[in-house]
Amino acid sequence: MRLSRQQGLLLAGLLLLLAWPWLSNLFGGDYLVSVMTRVLVFAIAAVSLDLIVGYGALVSFGHAAFLGLGAYVTAISAFHWSEGIPLPLGFTGSNALWVNLPLAMAVAGLVALLTGMICLRTRGIHFIMITLAFAQMLYYLFVSLDFYGGEDGLVMIGRNELPLLDLTDDRSFYFLCLGLLLLYLYLARRLVRSRFGRVLRGARINETRLRALGFNVYAYQLTAYVIAATGAAMAGVLLANKTEFVDPGLFSWQLSGELLVMVILGGMGSLYGAVIGAIVFLMLEQWLSSWTEHWMFFLGPFLVLVVVRARHGLLGMISEKGGE
Repeated sequence: MRLSRQQGLLLAGLLLLLAWPWLSNLFGGDYLVSVMTRVLVFAIAAVSLDLIVGYGALVSFGHAAFLGLGAYVTAISAFHWSEGIPLPLGFTGSNALWVNLPLAMAVAGLVALLTGMICLRTRGIHFIMITLAFAQMLYYLFVSLDFYGGEDGLVMIGRNELPLLDLTDDRSFYFLCLGLLLLYLYLARRLVRSRFGRVLRGARINETRLRALGFNVYAYQLTAYVIAATGAAMAGVLLANKTEFVDPGLFSWQLSGELLVMVILGGMGSLYGAVIGAIVFLMLEQWLSSWTEHWMFFLGPFLVLVVVRARHGLLGMISEKGGE
């Protein structure tokens, strides 16, 4: 079967990511593995954001809040486990990834459900501002929690544990992040191609008509909002394990803005585009910041050029159609 140009480039990219730990030995060793691990983590967050921005036209400026929640749930759980301090309901915390990952996703999903019920009563700029407001509320909440480090953040005792996989090894952790990214991409792709995804995209085009046809658009959008939050929480868990440190800056609107830039740069409404956007944005940031502290001054014109010249982002430049 003959592959299209886009499929060929995506396959080449996947092979490059699979070979990255070995190729990095020729250039920068473990440092390059660490850099690409960070890229993979943020790619998961970008894909989760694209589910609501690209397919649902729900531009959230507080998506980083769910990434921060995932990171903090992991760090707090490990902290209580190491100190032997019980949490509510008799839970003493855990340093196991298979416990902390679903726990973080559940907490983020619950918060997204509660806040989304309010946010989705609004549209446009009002939706953007109210998601930003909730994110800032969480930011100041964790700044005020002196028991968990407050503004200084919380240091983890080490990475979470996982049976049969040594997460203290950077290469093993890299492949865990890559595996979870591929799994999330697969599930997200199945979702957007399902009946649920068609309704979500239909609401983006003409919400009034879908309501007239009998669809509960509000319920579909709220479900997508919760699913996107759990994906961001997964990225937060991985980020906390990578850095072994969390701080309230993970809830910042600046990080939410960077995630939006990644989605727009790669191409909204394209899951693979979100991954490409994360890779290009973070690798450019890494390269330019090694030359100057004013790297955003040089990155800005590049972003403007892509937005002006490529309506469907970078993925649209290599294919006839920018969407999935």
